[in-house]
Amino acid sequence: MAIVEVKGLVKRFGDVKAVDGVNLLSEDGEFLVLLGPSGCGKTTLLRMIAGLEIPTSGEIRIDDKVVTDLPPRTRNIAMVFQSYALYPHMTVFKNIAFPLRPLGTRKEEIKKKVEWSAGMFGIEHLLDRKPRELSGGERQRVALARAMVREPSLFLFDEPLSNLDAKLRISAREELQQLQKRIGITALYVTHDQVEAMGLGNRIVVMKDGKVRQIGTPQEVYRSPQDTFVATFLGSPPMNLIQKEDLLIGFRPESFLPLEMSGESEEQEHFQFEVTWVEDLGSDRLVYGNVGIRSPQRHVIAKLARNITTPMASGKTYTFSVLRSEISFFDRKSGLRTEGTFPLGENNGNG
Repeated sequence: MAIVEVKGLVKRFGDVKAVDGVNLLSEDGEFLVLLGPSGCGKTTLLRMIAGLEIPTSGEIRIDDKVVTDLPPRTRNIAMVFQSYALYPHMTVFKNIAFPLRPLGTRKEEIKKKVEWSAGMFGIEHLLDRKPRELSGGERQRVALARAMVREPSLFLFDEPLSNLDAKLRISAREELQQLQKRIGITALYVTHDQVEAMGLGNRIVVMKDGKVRQIGTPQEVYRSPQDTFVATFLGSPPMNLIQKEDLLIGFRPESFLPLEMSGESEEQEHFQFEVTWVEDLGSDRLVYGNVGIRSPQRHVIAKLARNITTPMASGKTYTFSVLRSEISFFDRKSGLRTEGTFPLGENNGNG
């Protein structure tokens, strides 16, 4: 296992800062997910930790050893890419064994290690096949077994599931999580998929424009976002944001409920919700509309679970409520999380 520490890491490509002063400290044996949109710097950060990119400035430590300028082979890491990069002319056995040959590993030891690694991923019956004879999920397991065969102290994943279909991604996520728990190796995982991040990560590092915007557990970044980018990047649909004076009032669509579902309580805020469109998705309903608050930004979405059968019709107005504990406040100019006061006032349509 390993602890990864990054201090003030910067990577420039010409005038562009792909990574801009990132500080990061993993925990030993942690599954840490780097999440953000395309071009946010997450893959560049991962490649610098792997030794595939040289930082412009800053420091990288693995187990308190400075590795900033060391080549990848000295870092005792394994990396799995979006493209599995299997050798098509080699059998599964030879693909898995490939990292061991440059190390001068004895033939008998290679056989033992390959069988151990293949057994860990349940592909020992595929060792004589070639990649073209495998499914996408099987090829992914071969890539993981090849990475594991060296017994690394650190796993680096660069969107390894993005080439799989949706159904296979779900089962592959479960397998990855169970594997990482079983072997206890520290893992850094890059993705732009918030579902992957929420499902896999012990903690999530949310990035944008080369900077870290928030680090926390999945529930921390979802329930207590530190800025409006995190608030709207996570969640489907994203957090509702209503402008009121110098503040943005935020709450999740699933927290915005018809009054009869939440009951009367002094610990909630009520809104008059004028429905403009209802989208029935089977498992839930998305209800679009406007709240009574006097604001240029008052369009919101409610996400109602299947068991909430309250009739909703376009053009009608209903009383909805949100628990105060589910409401976040952000500074309108900076977008940063800030303090707000309750009640929100009569402009929310409650008086």
